[in-house]
Amino acid sequence: MAPQMVTANRLADGVVVYLAADGRWRERCADGHVVDDRASAAQLLATAEAAVATCDVVGPYLIDVVPGDGGPRPQRYREQIRAAGPSIRTDLGKQAEGY
Repeated sequence: MAPQMVTANRLADGVVVYLAADGRWRERCADGHVVDDRASAAQLLATAEAAVATCDVVGPYLIDVVPGDGGPRPQRYREQIRAAGPSIRTDLGKQAEGY
């Protein structure tokens, strides 16, 4: 299984967030907790679903990640855009700051 982490959108403002090892939601993909087995992935997703029940996030799901400078990075282009922001004007937004 490829390394994975959980992403969702924060309900209060729609910002893309990642579930960290401490159970908190972080805005940087590099701060997300990476797992590499199905049992851990299922447990991580269950933790995320509990945050849905408390109206903290919506739509949590697992994404594949790859090692990168400064931490894990999304593998798929769609998730790279969600992590960094729009694919134009890379001098603005999260892409200017890095993942």
